[in-house]
Amino acid sequence: MKVALVDVNYGSSSTGKIVADLVTGLTQRGHQAIAFYGRDSGIGDTGGAVKISSSVEVLFHAFATRVSGLTDGFSHFSTRRLIRQLELFEPDVVHLHDIHGYFVDIPDLCTYLKSKRIATVWTFHCEFMYTGRCGYAMECEEWRSGCKQCPDLSRYPKTLFFDFAGWMYQRKRNLFADFRRLQLVAPSEWLASRMRQSMIRDKPISVVLNGLNTRIFRPHDVGGLRTEMGLEGKYCVLSVGADLLSERKGGRWVVELAKRFERDELVFLMVGVDSLPSSMPENVIMLPRIEDQTKLAELYSLGSVLLLPSEKETFSMVSAEALACGLPVVGFDSGAPREVAPENFGSFVPYGDLDALEALLRTVCSGTDGLKSAAECVKFAESRYSQKAMVMAYEAIYQRVIESK
Repeated sequence: MKVALVDVNYGSSSTGKIVADLVTGLTQRGHQAIAFYGRDSGIGDTGGAVKISSSVEVLFHAFATRVSGLTDGFSHFSTRRLIRQLELFEPDVVHLHDIHGYFVDIPDLCTYLKSKRIATVWTFHCEFMYTGRCGYAMECEEWRSGCKQCPDLSRYPKTLFFDFAGWMYQRKRNLFADFRRLQLVAPSEWLASRMRQSMIRDKPISVVLNGLNTRIFRPHDVGGLRTEMGLEGKYCVLSVGADLLSERKGGRWVVELAKRFERDELVFLMVGVDSLPSSMPENVIMLPRIEDQTKLAELYSLGSVLLLPSEKETFSMVSAEALACGLPVVGFDSGAPREVAPENFGSFVPYGDLDALEALLRTVCSGTDGLKSAAECVKFAESRYSQKAMVMAYEAIYQRVIESK
């Protein structure tokens, strides 16, 4: 089977790591797999990945979106390059992931796939493709009826002047209307449920849990690192996320919570902070985004619990990675994480309720919370979020779509 995967990243970010794992896993199972990506690569170009966009094109696309309010029509050359690569590779199936992000014109790509009747699997990792313009609808319900007017143009993909949410919603609806050889996939039941209430409700929708490399994400011996970072004898509350201090990822809540524990033997370790604030509590350690996955797994192994402060998540890869490294999860109820770290593996409070989060964390620190042990978390993650299980699930879906007419 020849499989072409398309994502904004390769080997970096949650979706980029998933795509890289799929390429590896499919290749090991005897298939030909190649990824086409637009922007960042955490492991560099290999025989399994081809970058299709340039930094100039990406910047131009982002700038044009800011000015015009439109999210497509500005990546002509990279889109042509991708289509040319697909024609050379002649895939049996194309697997789309996150294809927004200023690197491809989605309508043109879909028109090509439909015209050639190429079997297509499309995994939604966010809500972009069934809303007018936003990646996460948050509390907005306009996506159910047509996104006639966007309540927040400052959200990604940000625009400065014009609101074309309603027009783009209808264009997406038309795009899916005659897309025949198409299988949609969600990484969680939470997201699948929302997809089934949206404009794409009449399309087949399956759930495949995101997988991870449990040979990397496992408990590591970090005694030396713990001493080096001054964490000996301290309870380490870990938070991980790309751009952790952004509004959606919620790093500000971690900082506020840390202020309430300054007299306790707790350290809050925040990974994914690229621009340090001018001041922060003494019990907070901030580190930049870590691309080296083994180093990231070692940082998970330093933690006692993962603190998830996000406003909204459609899966939460960091929760799965934390469980695989032996950490239970606490945080705000932000969508799918409650499903990723179910009862006794995770505990959640209403979003924004800092008092409830403080009380929960104090209970967890005291050991009276009823959360599973590190060994139980690892066993659960290995059985539920393995790379092999993900690859085999997609393999079955690919075969089913290829056989469809």
